[in-house]
Amino acid sequence: MGNTDTKTVPGHAALMDRVYKGQRHIYDLTRKYYLFGRDTLIDGLNARPGMRVLEVACGTGRNMAKIGKAWPNVRLFGLDISEEMLKNARKAVGADAVLGAGDACAFNAAELFGEAQFERVILSYSLSMIPDWEGALEHAAAHLAPGGELHVVDFGDLTGLPGPLEKGLHAWLAKFHVQTRSQLPKACQRIAAMKGLSHRAKRGKLGYFQLHILTAPR
Repeated sequence: MGNTDTKTVPGHAALMDRVYKGQRHIYDLTRKYYLFGRDTLIDGLNARPGMRVLEVACGTGRNMAKIGKAWPNVRLFGLDISEEMLKNARKAVGADAVLGAGDACAFNAAELFGEAQFERVILSYSLSMIPDWEGALEHAAAHLAPGGELHVVDFGDLTGLPGPLEKGLHAWLAKFHVQTRSQLPKACQRIAAMKGLSHRAKRGKLGYFQLHILTAPR
């Protein structure tokens, strides 16, 4: 797993709370215009009733609410490092999901949720905001039940965009402490090989987003 300096966790939580204290009120309204691929991920979950679905860094709960509608009778779980975002998530999903505060790199699912494994685990536009993103990816994969799937969507390499637009988007994202993860495909391949998972990937149009699915053996 990637190195995690536990001394930085409270600082990162405080940073996320500062970033989202005001933004959480308009987050879903504004992000729908540029966080592409999230609904593609949800459509591809193929989740059956009774399956445990965990979203790591669940933010406002937007994805979980949509998952609950798209895949009825799944068991929803979500965690986020930001208490500010969890306020929105609680409103979005109510009693339909079990929520907890935790660090994506070091959460204890058994303590938070009473469940140690999940049939579906989701990371949606979160790795680009997590300093130890490879650690978070590996930690998420460690919670897959036999036959379970880890679904990841995030910004792609953006190389299909015109040069000035690509440069401007990177600069704009940096203002929100977001960094695109060009090494994500290699990290997924490494973790898949290490844990005996299969891996498949999709590149969004113009390289705007990337989607990865890691599947555990049964």
